[in-house]
Amino acid sequence: MDKIAVVILNWNGVKLLEQFLPSVIQFSEGAAIYVADNDSTDNSVEFVKENFPIVKIVKNTGNYGFAKGYNDALKHIDAEIYALVNSDIEVTENWLKPILETFEKEKQTAIVQPKILDFKNKEYFEYAGAAGGFIDKYGFPYCRGRIFDTVEKDNGQYNDNCELFWASGACFFIRKEVYDELGGFDETFFAHQEEIDLCWRAANEGHIIKYNSESVVYHVGGATLQQGNPKKTYLNFRNSLLMLVKNLPKKGLFFVIFFRMVLDGIAGVRFLTQGKFQHTFAILKAHFSFYCISLKYLKERKDFQIQQYYTVKSIVFLYYIKKLRVFKEIFNSNQNIKN
Repeated sequence: MDKIAVVILNWNGVKLLEQFLPSVIQFSEGAAIYVADNDSTDNSVEFVKENFPIVKIVKNTGNYGFAKGYNDALKHIDAEIYALVNSDIEVTENWLKPILETFEKEKQTAIVQPKILDFKNKEYFEYAGAAGGFIDKYGFPYCRGRIFDTVEKDNGQYNDNCELFWASGACFFIRKEVYDELGGFDETFFAHQEEIDLCWRAANEGHIIKYNSESVVYHVGGATLQQGNPKKTYLNFRNSLLMLVKNLPKKGLFFVIFFRMVLDGIAGVRFLTQGKFQHTFAILKAHFSFYCISLKYLKERKDFQIQQYYTVKSIVFLYYIKKLRVFKEIFNSNQNIKN
């Protein structure tokens, strides 16, 4: 068994592999490096074999998205720690060392995220993860360093090692034993928010999720689905509702989901007024899909969900009504924090 395996999920990303795989190889001394290929139709696999023979290939039989793509690939990889890394990530020198030290010193820590900065603007945090994730009462995710469309400049304000609610799937470290215990990612999600669901399930089992600022990576973001893609809207809205059904405490479950769906409706109207009709339709489609799947999830719910999963009641209210744009503004205002 390897100590750590760096696993890069790929689908038709030969250009990304050409650009970013060299940094992973250069700065990942002692790690086994894998490309998990989701049945690419370009020459990704051949390119890696010819140019980076040190990298091992695991080939899936179809394009299974992030969730099943990783689940299938990791069945063939034996390592104490999995480092799940997007193909559009540039890593930096010694990026693995502080993460491994966290795992070695903190046995309850099951999942770790590094500092994620924007490859295109390296002084700023990157949208998908930034300095670690949290959610509000209604399941809206936000990050230290990024709330909705407001992304902060990295001025060292999050140079710490703190506990999180969720870690970004863009660069996601997890103990193999915990991954196996939890059954991996929920394959129904396909892509988007499956990492939040996995972290929530880990927290329900008493595991800890951490952020380590001493490890730094740069993420392009949107390499698979751009932020404005209606399919991304569909997956985000549907998966967020499914995650709530699976993981919310029993008390208040239906109220929270009902109120969240009302907020989704408001978002749909907002898209409509902006002329983004495809996004409004994507939200409607997400809700109908949720209706079809939710009964199964309700039957499979466990009864020991953690009671305190959020630190602010509504990030939507704080951001759009109170005009609080950054993480520290919110948490310097005590009335916004759930004790």
